[in-house]
Amino acid sequence: MTSKTFTVPNISCGHCTHTIEMELSELEGVVSVKADQATKQVTVEWQEPATWEKIQALLTEINYPPEGLIQVN
Repeated sequence: MTSKTFTVPNISCGHCTHTIEMELSELEGVVSVKADQATKQVTVEWQEPATWEKIQALLTEINYPPEGLIQVN
């Protein structure tokens, strides 16, 4: 299982975090998603068939592109 924490500068409200959590949780292989409005950080934990590339593509598609990678586990 892989986990990454990264910054999403477009997070500005609770609706943003809810949208990110709901959209990513529907991606097959995503185990958990936690978005934080105050820090604008998102932590995603996943396994195959999800990939970092698929997660990035989905976030970009819904207008919440990830920018700074903070932590990889």
